[in-house]
Amino acid sequence: MDALYAAASLAIADGGSARLASAIDAVAMVRFIADTTPGVGALFPRNPGSALAQRLGIADPALYQGTIGGNTPQYLVNHFAGKLARGEHSVVLLAGAETLATLFSVLRSGEDISSWADGGTEPATLGVEREGHTAMELAHGLYEPINTYPLFENSLRHQLAVSEAEHTAHIAELISRMSRVAAANPHAWRPQFQTAEQVQTVATNNRYIGYPYTRAMNPILEVDMAAAVVMTTVGKARELGIDESQWVYLRARADVNDIWYVSERPVLHASPAINLAWKSVSTQAGIALDEIAHFDIYSCFASAVHVACNEIGLDPLDARGVTVTGGLPCFGGPGNNYSLHAIAQMTQTLRTGAGGHGLVTANGMYLTKHSMGIYSTEAPTRAWQDAEGASLQQQIDAAPRLSVAADPTGKATIETYTVSFGRSGPKRGIVIARNAAGERVIANTHEDEATLQQLMAQDPIGQSGNVHVQDGVNILELWQPRESVRVTFATGGVVHWKTPKLPPDNCAKT
Repeated sequence: MDALYAAASLAIADGGSARLASAIDAVAMVRFIADTTPGVGALFPRNPGSALAQRLGIADPALYQGTIGGNTPQYLVNHFAGKLARGEHSVVLLAGAETLATLFSVLRSGEDISSWADGGTEPATLGVEREGHTAMELAHGLYEPINTYPLFENSLRHQLAVSEAEHTAHIAELISRMSRVAAANPHAWRPQFQTAEQVQTVATNNRYIGYPYTRAMNPILEVDMAAAVVMTTVGKARELGIDESQWVYLRARADVNDIWYVSERPVLHASPAINLAWKSVSTQAGIALDEIAHFDIYSCFASAVHVACNEIGLDPLDARGVTVTGGLPCFGGPGNNYSLHAIAQMTQTLRTGAGGHGLVTANGMYLTKHSMGIYSTEAPTRAWQDAEGASLQQQIDAAPRLSVAADPTGKATIETYTVSFGRSGPKRGIVIARNAAGERVIANTHEDEATLQQLMAQDPIGQSGNVHVQDGVNILELWQPRESVRVTFATGGVVHWKTPKLPPDNCAKT
């Protein structure tokens, strides 16, 4: 609670009005990432917003919390912008914190932290509460994002038809540029510049986590961080005497979910929802991509950045940069709350001389839930309108999706893969494939080191294997390639040709 109180106090003081705190009539909390973890969530307060309001002296506010997901901060901003515009609230405080560094430390030490729990009743939840994975996905390792996002990355590399070395170098350069931003940010958890060579070089302190990602390419989860923002209307800001130099406008917003389950998505390196969200906010605001001066693209993993940039039309290595904080791998990845830091930093960036327009994108689960906002120091030229979220979502919901094979046994062709690592080396191979009927198959490989090394060395996308079920888990056995074969995938109308005997940079695209 101390971290929440400190962040919220700073946000309120930043408004420069002695009457601001007493005008707050709603407090919305970003949910702790550990809140729903069995055996851990019970250690956290059930209603931190109530305790925070009491400490701040806010009398009887409406209390809310978001659902699990990194999209939550931007989703809450979007949600309450509508409520403020409709006069349902006057001033809203949004706050969130993660203290996983402290939590992990006390769990290791055995310290008693039972006092953290408050025994309160949970407030109203905003957003859809739904598991992000199927039982099949869970059984094969697609629960942890460190396993799922590398699957997207390898699919993207194959679609781009570049070698593993080229693609890894591109990822490393992206993270290196993020680290340069973090190095200049006094709030960053890891404020050190890292060269691209340092990011991609596998070493004792930079081992693989999920192939092809080294530790430096992963978000920093173990942090103690808090952020808060205050939202109101122009009329209320004037009434409270908040100087106009402090104002930043939310010019447009959108919330759209992709096909919910990864196993049902026909393409694993794309996000139709991000594409729709970007087109919507650009149209709402009347602001084109080349007019955006600052970006914070959600950066839990490089594939999230790459996919979002592709859908928006932005080069991930654009000179404007993709983060104002340093991103989750360098600034820090505080659970569900990262984007509240991005929003707070975007506000500071825009109003401290930089000016112009800024875009924040936020992503929850596995490229599943997306929220987006355009911020600006320039007042909008048109009246506020409710977003077209329902119609956008209908387009996604009406799109075709794959069926998961009820009987996965038999031949399957690999679409993407990863190998998860432990401290002692590779431990699990995960593949997503399709069978002859075009159904999706999720499987693991055998866990012996030779198989896992083969999986990484041969770039098996396009190769076939035989799937059998063992103790309720699908196991794909790679076929040893004896002759050149041709495999085609339908990925947005592009046909990929693959010769298993050749190295990855000989994969031709036509």
